[in-house]
Amino acid sequence: MAAEIQPQPQARKPCLLSKIEAFQDVVSTAVIIPKEDGVISVSEDRTIRVWLKRDSGQYWPSVYHTMSSPSSCMSFNPETRRLSVGMDTGSICEFILSEDYNKMTPARTYQAHQGRVTVVLFVLEMEWLLSTGQDKNFTWHCSESGQQLGTYRTAAWVSGLQFDVETRHAFVGDQSGQVTILKLEQDSCSLVTTFKGHTGNVTALCWDPVQRVLFSGSSDHSIIMWDIGGRKGTAIELQGHNDKIQGLCYASHTRQLISCSSDGGIVIWNMDVTRQETPEWLDSDSCQKCEQPFFWNFKQMWDSKKIGLRQHHCRKCGQAVCGKCSSKRSTIPLMGFEFEVRVCDSCHESITDEDRAPTATFHDSKHSIVYMHYEPTTGNLLTSGTDKVIKLWDMTPVVS
Repeated sequence: MAAEIQPQPQARKPCLLSKIEAFQDVVSTAVIIPKEDGVISVSEDRTIRVWLKRDSGQYWPSVYHTMSSPSSCMSFNPETRRLSVGMDTGSICEFILSEDYNKMTPARTYQAHQGRVTVVLFVLEMEWLLSTGQDKNFTWHCSESGQQLGTYRTAAWVSGLQFDVETRHAFVGDQSGQVTILKLEQDSCSLVTTFKGHTGNVTALCWDPVQRVLFSGSSDHSIIMWDIGGRKGTAIELQGHNDKIQGLCYASHTRQLISCSSDGGIVIWNMDVTRQETPEWLDSDSCQKCEQPFFWNFKQMWDSKKIGLRQHHCRKCGQAVCGKCSSKRSTIPLMGFEFEVRVCDSCHESITDEDRAPTATFHDSKHSIVYMHYEPTTGNLLTSGTDKVIKLWDMTPVVS
């Protein structure tokens, strides 16, 4: 069922601890059970399984439950052992797990959506069950009575959802690339604001209630850190992936962000540094360095008898420049550019070796990730892949 991997001591790399296999289809969501050597998984193969580590070191299912349709997402609350499972049909099925995690008892079913449930989130402090679906509805139910308390229609179907207990703000990221902040009341909600910084759809959200910062990941391969608590509108970009962002987790005790992408990349970002916003790109009809006209500037081309040039932008200063004046490339980690990007010649000269010092480390999970979960109490990371395999990693060598 599951193979135990004997960890090899390697400095500063995630250490693969175990693989859990035997799935007939992709695992939609899986979580590490805190204070237990266990994992809960829900899968497109219609199964809900609770895996416990045996004396042999292997993970075996202590609970194997088959649903009537594929399970799309879930939320697990360790304190109450309440498991809320979103279904392909639009309903949410709730279960209570026994203390020894060997039994799962059905508790309630919510008819929450008209389409596939995309995210479900149980909030113990409010006794609310928040959910979103492909029907473009965000709903919240009372988990005690089962009553629907409210609903909000979103611009596109939602793929990311976070909640701040202190302010009762729900952060909703959707397929249009927009993030919406809603203020929830017991039976109503109000729109606080919306913001958009991604060119692709939002694929993951992560909220840090201590620093009051929201991280959003996108299919455009980028991550944006939104300073919500600072009220300055600061948005910091992080560019370190080559594919769609599939998961974000923030380790508040070390101030590190863990991100993963569908190509299997895992990036650990040091957020305990002073980062800089990327500049706005400036508009100009000619190169702001050599003053050569760009190809649409017919008047200057005619007057100077010169061929128009293609416009580029320096990623450090934002100036509009020609290719000759921006022939150099450099990393700018404090601006979030961990890969080399175009910079103008004068900015290239101003960037020091210290400025180029990386603020992130890069690792390969060796499978195409669809979901990720980090458990800070153990320092372990779970990744689920398109290969129908769950991998468990010891992250303490890199998250510390």
